[in-house]
Amino acid sequence: MPTDIIMPQMGESIFEGTITKWLKQPGEKVQRDEPLFEISTDKVDAEIPAPASGTLQDIKVQAGATVQVNTVVGTIAEEGAAVPAAAAAAPPKSAAGDGGATKPEAAQKIPADLSEGEKIGLERQQQGRVEEDVDAGEQERVRSSPLVRRIAKENNVDLTKVSGSGVGGRITKDDIEAFIAKHGAGAPAAAPTPAPTVPTAVPAAMPAVTAPLQPVGGVTPGEVVPMSVMRKKIAEHMVMSKRTSAHVHGIFEVDVTRIVKLRESMKGKFEQATGNKLTYTPFFARAVIHGIRKWPIINSSVEGDNIHYHASINLGIAVALDWGLIVPVVKNAEERSFVGLQRAISDLGERARSKKLKPDEVQGGTFTITNPGIFGAKFGLPIINQPQVAIMGVGGITKKPVVVTDRDGNDAIAIRSMMHLSIGYDHRIIDGAVADQFMDEVKKFLQNWNEELL
Repeated sequence: MPTDIIMPQMGESIFEGTITKWLKQPGEKVQRDEPLFEISTDKVDAEIPAPASGTLQDIKVQAGATVQVNTVVGTIAEEGAAVPAAAAAAPPKSAAGDGGATKPEAAQKIPADLSEGEKIGLERQQQGRVEEDVDAGEQERVRSSPLVRRIAKENNVDLTKVSGSGVGGRITKDDIEAFIAKHGAGAPAAAPTPAPTVPTAVPAAMPAVTAPLQPVGGVTPGEVVPMSVMRKKIAEHMVMSKRTSAHVHGIFEVDVTRIVKLRESMKGKFEQATGNKLTYTPFFARAVIHGIRKWPIINSSVEGDNIHYHASINLGIAVALDWGLIVPVVKNAEERSFVGLQRAISDLGERARSKKLKPDEVQGGTFTITNPGIFGAKFGLPIINQPQVAIMGVGGITKKPVVVTDRDGNDAIAIRSMMHLSIGYDHRIIDGAVADQFMDEVKKFLQNWNEELL
């Protein structure tokens, strides 16, 4: 008997999911636990594994459709079982002669219950996937995430030449970056040599020629596309937060010279001893935990006319993805060592990028840290992640001349590593004086970092 492929329930509060992409097509072999299709819910994006080994017999719910949990979205025929010829037949080559590259997305039907705008957007999305499949060729058969494929494409790397260290030989972000570091980026395809032209007389005045708009990130300027499920939820959550909390922001300049020097001297030993890269995030996490212990209202939430002081510090760490933003949560952060914090942050970040997070891992946060500085921003004014009441933004670190004062009160000019930290807080329950004192504790903790805290 065929095995049903079910839309899974990714958490108690999740009742539906949107299929964003099928990773296999009817007639193709699948292995149990191999990623079969991608879904998006209001909590998390995830890859769903095959429930059994065999041949994908049919797809009942096409990409772009949203269905209730426990809905049958496809079936897998047993190994050795006959598959209907229509399903097993290989897709035809393109009229242009694409050398055998297939176009699986082109055969997908557009759900009838979508609006006209959604249908147009979905058609364009599918066409974009078709072109990407044709360009990628064999690389699409390599087990990797969209992020890895984008990095490979940008650096002209053939993914079939990269060894994967992930589950089932899956290529991770570290794998592709290590390959590029060792072998360098591939040479771009050579442009065709233009045919020689015969010089002609140039008119006195040439009409202006406007270059056509080029696609950027798969979208052509002027195009109208529907929001993804994740983008819709982000939009709803941000608007709701601005409507709910009385947002106020404060900015603090912090001298992190000691931390910068310590990280530079320790990162090699740290990675060798723990297997994780030493980033700046656990330094800020430890400082936040210290500040919350002195000002616990920062780690609270509003419940009607009550203030709920949370017993645990569950730190949300914002992760930027190619397709949106997600905030995985380090639970009971106050109980973790510095190494434990780094391991948890690295693990959650990697699994967020490869769509391996569980719904519980993006819920229950009590305070959030976001890092716009990684993209060059001096600071940001972040929106509170409801139902929390505060969020800290981490700006970029730059060297600059500053006035320093020694113990005897003498001033001097010195080059220091400086940065800005911002706090967004809910003025309904947190007063400016409290927020500023909390941030002052964070600042002092960072500026007087003790090496023994590692």
